[in-house]
Amino acid sequence: MRTRTPILVSAGLVTAIALTGCGQAGQGDSTTADGRTQLTMWTHSAGNPAELEVYEQIISDFNASQDDYEVVHESFPQGAYNDAIVAAAASGDLPCLLDLDGPIMPNWAWAGYLQPLGISTDITDALLPTAVGVWEDEIYSAGYWDAALSIFARKSVLEANGIRIPTVAEPWTKEEFADVLATLKSAGYDTPIDIGAEDKGEWWPYAYSPFLQSFGGDLIDRSTMLTADGALNGPDAVAWGEWFQGLFADGYANNSGTIGNQEFIDDEVALSYTGVWNAVTALDEVGDDLLILPPPDLGNGPKIGGGSWQWGISSSCNDADGARAYLEFSFQDKYLTEFADKQVVIPATEAAAEASKYFGQDGALRPFVEFSQEYAVLRPETPAYAVISTTFETAAKDIMNGADVQQTLDQAVSEIDANIESNDGYGFQ
Repeated sequence: MRTRTPILVSAGLVTAIALTGCGQAGQGDSTTADGRTQLTMWTHSAGNPAELEVYEQIISDFNASQDDYEVVHESFPQGAYNDAIVAAAASGDLPCLLDLDGPIMPNWAWAGYLQPLGISTDITDALLPTAVGVWEDEIYSAGYWDAALSIFARKSVLEANGIRIPTVAEPWTKEEFADVLATLKSAGYDTPIDIGAEDKGEWWPYAYSPFLQSFGGDLIDRSTMLTADGALNGPDAVAWGEWFQGLFADGYANNSGTIGNQEFIDDEVALSYTGVWNAVTALDEVGDDLLILPPPDLGNGPKIGGGSWQWGISSSCNDADGARAYLEFSFQDKYLTEFADKQVVIPATEAAAEASKYFGQDGALRPFVEFSQEYAVLRPETPAYAVISTTFETAAKDIMNGADVQQTLDQAVSEIDANIESNDGYGFQ
């Protein structure tokens, strides 16, 4: 398999090389004292004890369930993880099993890091579509959960201001949403909505490209994956940019808050555009007054970002059958439910959701399951996504700060298209 140079290489690569100094043990070509084939698994979960607890339980259960394989895991800080993968691939030291952020999977598959997943379709067919990663018509990754965004509100605030409570069947329209923000500002909220604009990195395309898509634009022309022209700088995209810029110019949103959901908890903002990971704290603080609302329909239906961390098998794994055996074992619904309730993420199967204390039919966080099922849009499944992501972030921040919308989007298209062309279209024809 021809190996290509991936896009994701950063200044942290030197540190990552040090982190990967573990040799090739665990690639499926070494055995333990009792004759088992050893398989190494890497995660980005260092510093996340709730997630690691579930992984450790799965690994312990799998190792005890059979005599052929022993899975051992190493956990990296998330900030160093992608660089560790790049460094390990360059030196031929990738582990057999590795987790990866869903949107980057096509880049790693294209670069030759991964092999097709090859686990039972009985498993992948039962997962949320956004929990399955596909490249060149083959499944390369699958995940135990997804995340979702929504708008948090207080029922008492909406009712006191005569604001209709939106539903999945009837979300706020663009015009209604504008009236809602104006009403809340008049009611005394200096900044009616917190959209998280003080954050950075992948949050920007994850959170704000769904607004673009709801307007009818997109990050790239998905019919070819060869150009962003027309999708990111056409009339619908320009309308999105002018609307997005207006949120800040009109004082409805700002980028001077704190990352998280604290302004909403403190009732400094009336609405918060945020994720499922902040929902339990909001429930604890706001109680029965909390509403978990769908995003607005800006013209082409509500949209939210889809695709979170998933699992893949490296192309250098010498016992892919063992890696697949572990993964198939790990996708039991009981484990998916454990991940969901300990991390507050959406289980990837309906059966696991039904067993969850949060996400079952009567669970307080059930709306997130519905939003994920109804509204989720994967970020473009192309190796160019890493460049698309950073380019969109830069453009959206410039627009937020008052730049000419058309010129800014034209420049973004030029940069994305130049990258695609320089990589021979990443295999798309």
